[in-house]
Amino acid sequence: MGSLRGLRLAAGNCFRLYKSDAASSLRFTRNSDLKRINGFCTKPQESPKPPSQTYSHRVPLHKPTDWERKILVWSGRFKTENEIPETISFEMLDAAKNKMRVKVSYVMMALTVVGCIVMVIEGKKAAKRHESLTSLNLEKKARLREEAMKAKTE
Repeated sequence: MGSLRGLRLAAGNCFRLYKSDAASSLRFTRNSDLKRINGFCTKPQESPKPPSQTYSHRVPLHKPTDWERKILVWSGRFKTENEIPETISFEMLDAAKNKMRVKVSYVMMALTVVGCIVMVIEGKKAAKRHESLTSLNLEKKARLREEAMKAKTE
């Protein structure tokens, strides 16, 4: 029965903590690293030893290839290849590549529209000459039959 009573007390304490918004009761003091939890002060645990190698928060740099230099110029990031620094960030290169992707997609869309217009114009010209796929296929089959008849007779 003692364990049931302890379980009930623990559940009540959890409910009370939840009700009083336990997150607001966790505060750091300015002068020390002590935490205050429901009126009790506890010392912080020992901080882990600093790593032997220090981590630099600098962005890793990349030496651009000739093709990447051309992309940087074409995207408008730099005016000439001589202005490009020896190393650039990956973010700058990605931004230039994305800009080029968009430009290439616009060019491809324009070429597709131009190609469609050219095909419509050519189709109308062929219709004026009374050319169609059906008539071309019939003529081709007739010619092949004639060649086959000549081959049989020879």
